[in-house]
Amino acid sequence: MSPRPASALLLIPLLFCALSSCNAALPRALVVNVTQDSATLQYIAQIQQKTPLQTESLVLDLTGDFLWVQCDNGTYKSSTYRPVHCRTAVCSAAESIACGDCFGPPSPGCNNNSCGVFPENTVTRTSTGGDLSQDVVAAYSTDGKNPGPKVTVPRFAFSCTPGFLLKGLARGAAGMAGLSRARLALPTQLFAASASNHKFALCLPSTGSNTPGVLFFGNGPYFFLPGIDASQLLSYTPLLKNPQYKNQYFIGVTAIQINGKSIAIDSARLKFDSQGKGGTKLSSVVPYTTVATPIYTAIRNAFVNAAKARNITRVASVKPFGACFDAKTVLSTRLGPSVPTIDLVLQNSNTTWSIFGANSIVQVSNGALCLGFVDGGADPIASIVIGTQQMQDSLIQFDLAASRLGFSSTLLGSRTTCSNFNFTSTA
Repeated sequence: MSPRPASALLLIPLLFCALSSCNAALPRALVVNVTQDSATLQYIAQIQQKTPLQTESLVLDLTGDFLWVQCDNGTYKSSTYRPVHCRTAVCSAAESIACGDCFGPPSPGCNNNSCGVFPENTVTRTSTGGDLSQDVVAAYSTDGKNPGPKVTVPRFAFSCTPGFLLKGLARGAAGMAGLSRARLALPTQLFAASASNHKFALCLPSTGSNTPGVLFFGNGPYFFLPGIDASQLLSYTPLLKNPQYKNQYFIGVTAIQINGKSIAIDSARLKFDSQGKGGTKLSSVVPYTTVATPIYTAIRNAFVNAAKARNITRVASVKPFGACFDAKTVLSTRLGPSVPTIDLVLQNSNTTWSIFGANSIVQVSNGALCLGFVDGGADPIASIVIGTQQMQDSLIQFDLAASRLGFSSTLLGSRTTCSNFNFTSTA
């Protein structure tokens, strides 16, 4: 593929500018609320789109390159919709390799000389062709403490798709919001509407929470009641570039510890091979961390043995989990069930992602408590995929400019949660 012309790259930020989003005094950040669908465990962002503005429920996807929504059968109605044509700067930014025509009356998702892209439903791993389009998107500004005035981004680029791509998504979802490094992913486009230095931060509410978590596009502080600036709790590790999956988010896990003791694993699986396989990826559509079989077996066995040493009784496993325990033998703490701590050791022994009971344990219907890690098979693409259970009630910041990931330990340790952002407007 030939390199994109420099002129196209320079034009992209300008294409999203107008009115409030290009004023000299840009907001520090934008903010969106995030809820969990109880049936699918998917996380949903409420994004305002179209003219007049309508709230769209979109499944968050850290690996997605676009915001995509259903447009067929007259489902997309907006006075400011416009197609993106081939051989334009926006089409170049999408790295489109297709240009198509539509044999029907012009409508959203059906236009001649249309820039073709290939949005994907990463839940079902289904992809299809879609037209690149533009329309208004809006979100609230924030000072990190409360939402402020609404900010409008005109000519936001997204993909129109047929309705069948919604299969497998949460009920009521209109599509997916891609949060990857791609130039037309949601963060990159919203950065132009704030004084951001290309950071976004995700704070997922815990399963069963009745109040939303939060997604910030822009700089901290990120305050949670009763006045905790979670940006001050972050540790950092590099975001690694996988040559085969360049827009996805990988980090460098170098070892795994249970209760401070390293477990024996094949360290080669923690690195990328020549085909881009291996390594550790973050996902917002995988509910429980999935691990290649040999590593998973080592984690499960070490966890079970450490739990036994605490007089925690093992019970029959409940799918998809491979180790479950009698809840009556597990004490409760502020950090969740009192179970062995799992540490993901990152670039060195001084940088660890500590996973306590609130994130490592899942309560299932029969009252058992299960280790919330899942066997990902003998030879998955990524050896470890960190799922949303392990990210709940932790602030995760993606610093794209510095190519680093900021992560807090569970906010429960600071006596707050991801559901404690104050969505009461000050505007």
